[in-house]
Amino acid sequence: MRLVFAGTPAVAVPTLRALAAHHEIAGVVTRPDAPLGRKRVLTPSPVAAAAEELGLPVIKAARLDDDATARITALDADLGVIVAYGGIVREPLLSAPAHGWINLHFSLLPAWRGAAPVQRALIAGDAQLGVSVFQLVPALDAGDVFAMRTVDIPSDATADAALGILAEDGAGLTVDVVAGIADGSAVAVPQQGESSLAPKLALEDGYLDWSQPLSAVFSRYRGVTPEPGAHTTVDGARLKILSAAPASDGTALAPGEIQGTKAAVLIGTADGALEVTRVQPAGKGAMNAADWWRGLRADQSVRAGS
Repeated sequence: MRLVFAGTPAVAVPTLRALAAHHEIAGVVTRPDAPLGRKRVLTPSPVAAAAEELGLPVIKAARLDDDATARITALDADLGVIVAYGGIVREPLLSAPAHGWINLHFSLLPAWRGAAPVQRALIAGDAQLGVSVFQLVPALDAGDVFAMRTVDIPSDATADAALGILAEDGAGLTVDVVAGIADGSAVAVPQQGESSLAPKLALEDGYLDWSQPLSAVFSRYRGVTPEPGAHTTVDGARLKILSAAPASDGTALAPGEIQGTKAAVLIGTADGALEVTRVQPAGKGAMNAADWWRGLRADQSVRAGS
């Protein structure tokens, strides 16, 4: 089957590679090079880099405007496949491929429609995560579903780790769906159940509320790591929490109370303590949490959230 693929970040690369091993990729659509690092060097997207490695033609477009639509339509693809491209496919491009477009989405639809499904699911403390492949329609992530399955995710996995696992599993599921569309066996069914939305995270979504139960604090930490980043304030200064886990020793601390250990710091929640092992104070580099805490010996009466 002749495909056009649209995607941008690293989570889209496993699907591109898997499809390229089984089908003709007429073209790859991705967002333009972006400035990265302290020197702001223009860098191709992970999908662009993978496409170049695979010898595939690339169309770089910040949005799917008339020019991009014409270029993609000219590829004369049988099917479009999109994975986290970062833009909206509208008519007439939506109907340009003979079989339209399918989308790999990192949630169990209709749960968590939108840009940040894994992050929102982790923040909410969902017991199950998964992937869905559905027919793209004008409404947000609302098309009929060809395939869906739950994926085992470690209970301490942060959003980036969970996305990596889902991306690999979803690649295989997408290949199966494309094969089914090619031979006519694929059947899409309407989404069932109540929908929920997963808008893009903002900086304030990373703020940890120590008055909440430990499970809620840890769930938010998992969902916002590495971006936009879990954080709190200590003595009025922002402190980013880079690495943390529920304390296993049953230490009882008041919400926001900080206790230092040789290797970490403990911060109290409503019903337990979060063990923080790595932090990044405002204006400084990442460091061990214990070293940061020892540097505040002049006043260790301060609390997280203060």
